[in-house]
Amino acid sequence: MNEIQEVIERKAALLETGDAKAILSYYAPGYVEYNLAPPLRQPGDRRDPAILEAWMAGFEAPPRREVTRLEITTDGAVAFATSIDCLSAVPRGSSEGFTLWFRVTLGLRRIDGVWLVTHEHESVPFEMDGSFLAATGLTPAD
Repeated sequence: MNEIQEVIERKAALLETGDAKAILSYYAPGYVEYNLAPPLRQPGDRRDPAILEAWMAGFEAPPRREVTRLEITTDGAVAFATSIDCLSAVPRGSSEGFTLWFRVTLGLRRIDGVWLVTHEHESVPFEMDGSFLAATGLTPAD
C-alpha cells in the first residue's frame, strides 16, 4: 500500500510544479476520467499533456493539491483509493484565489510492476434543496 500512497501523493504534489508529462506518467493508457469540469466523461486520450497544460494555464501559478483522508484497498494487482482533496489556486487575471475541497475515487492496476491510475472520479456534493447548486464551501469538518 505504501507504493500506491506514494503514487497518489506524488502525482498531487507534481501539480504544483506544472510538469504535465510527469503527472500523466502515473496514468495508464486509456484511463477513464470523470473530473469536476464538464462533460460528464472526459473524451479522448487524456494522457495528452496539452490538455493538462491548457487547464493549468488558466491560473496565475500551477494549482496546489493536497490529498487527505486517503484510504486504500488492494487485492492482487488491483486497488482502489478514496480521499478528500483540496485544490487551491488563483485564476489568471484574478487577485483572489480559491480553495475547493472535493471527493476523489481512484482505480489503480499494477502494470509491468508499476501502480498506474486506470480510473479517476472527482466530485463535489450538490444542494438537495431544489437549487442543485454545487456545495463548494464544504470542508472536511462539515
